[in-house]
Amino acid sequence: MTTRTLTAPAHWIGGESVAGGADTIDVVNPATGEVIAAVPAGTAAEVDKAVAAATAALPGWAGTDVAERAAIVQRISDGLQTRTGEIADTITAEMGAPITLSRRAQAGLPVAVTASLAGLAADFPWTEEIGNALIVREPIGVVGAITPWNFPLQQIVTKVVPAMLAGNTVVLKPSEIAPLNARILAEAAEEAGLPAGVFNIVYGTGPVVGEAITAHPGIDMVSFTGSTQAGKRISVAASDTVKRVALELGGKSANVILDDADLAQAVVLGVSSAWINGGQVCGAWTRMLVPAAKHDEAIELAIAAAEKYTVGDPTDETTRIGPLASEAQRQRVTGYIERGIADGATVAIGGPGRPDGLATGAYVRPTIFANVDPNAVIAQEEIFGPVLSVIPYTDEDQAVEIANSTVYGLSGAVFGEAEHALAIAKRLRTGKVDINGPEMNLLAPFGGYKQSGNGREMGRFGLEEFLEVKSIGR
Repeated sequence: MTTRTLTAPAHWIGGESVAGGADTIDVVNPATGEVIAAVPAGTAAEVDKAVAAATAALPGWAGTDVAERAAIVQRISDGLQTRTGEIADTITAEMGAPITLSRRAQAGLPVAVTASLAGLAADFPWTEEIGNALIVREPIGVVGAITPWNFPLQQIVTKVVPAMLAGNTVVLKPSEIAPLNARILAEAAEEAGLPAGVFNIVYGTGPVVGEAITAHPGIDMVSFTGSTQAGKRISVAASDTVKRVALELGGKSANVILDDADLAQAVVLGVSSAWINGGQVCGAWTRMLVPAAKHDEAIELAIAAAEKYTVGDPTDETTRIGPLASEAQRQRVTGYIERGIADGATVAIGGPGRPDGLATGAYVRPTIFANVDPNAVIAQEEIFGPVLSVIPYTDEDQAVEIANSTVYGLSGAVFGEAEHALAIAKRLRTGKVDINGPEMNLLAPFGGYKQSGNGREMGRFGLEEFLEVKSIGR
């Protein structure tokens, strides 16, 4: 395996590189355990500088014509497009996504999402009239964005781009596990003509930089994607300044396979959702609910599908599952696999330990559990690894009850005859449901019910999150 050494970025504040202090954070290639770069360990002082730069840039950017803001956003998309190879290589190196997935999704989705948002501006109802009131949608102000490591650049653009399109300025804290891709976006934005100070990056940890952003009186809104535990902390820290908080948190999504479904299709797509990106997807369908009479057949189909998932070097074109993003994540996921066995679930494929031939790196054995109790820990808690729980049900009411039984409500799926599946989908307490595996819709909203968070991302709904609504009576 060839390890690529990457340039260590400085903070990006007010359109300039700003060196941090002596403390740095190593960026580790999870496939090899080697340090490939380091970023500055930011402090509250750098956050203060970034907020000052964003505040200074706000009047000019908010006053810029919407068409010009949209044109800059489109040029950012174009700039990312020219850098897809660099983005894919960088993300594969810093968090272990297989290179084919990195090209298609880790690099490809940010390009497409940014372009889709640029295209919204012309027809968006920036103003409207309701009776004698003029309704005006205005920027919130300075937005703090705190993003995760699993789809790092995609998560950044789903916050930063609509915030900027709405006329806000932004201070971003990318994940310290996968921080290097953020600077690529900054370079593309600068080349696109984005004014200095509109987009700022402060590297660092959540307890230091994330906390400083969340509590800062100069930040008007915080948009966070990450664990439910961290989201709760952000809500508390933001409460003193009563700023708006948008949270996209954990999930334990159910794939409900009905008796009239194409079982083979439902199982193949279900395994794919549970295992894509090494299972490190908040909306992954990690619980497969099947009629009890079809449980064993579903397990056989799942095993057959699983055997096609090559685990290994993420730079290899044939690899479908690479390492998890860190050694800490490997240990966490392994602990859940061991807990599943201890609680009596049957291992259909996989299990604890490392895959054969992979004695080093953050690798786990992709695992499918059969006959899982719906109340078991592995069926209730977010694992964030390639672990699928297959749960039998006796009737559809029980299937809906099981699907809705966790504290989460982010995503899910139903497979079956179209109208039948739609009726079940409407009963699920979750923000997004796919019926029979449709194509991804970049303009449809994404976000959760319950402890999966609040607010919505993507498309018009994602843009509205970053706008205040003013009523002017006349």
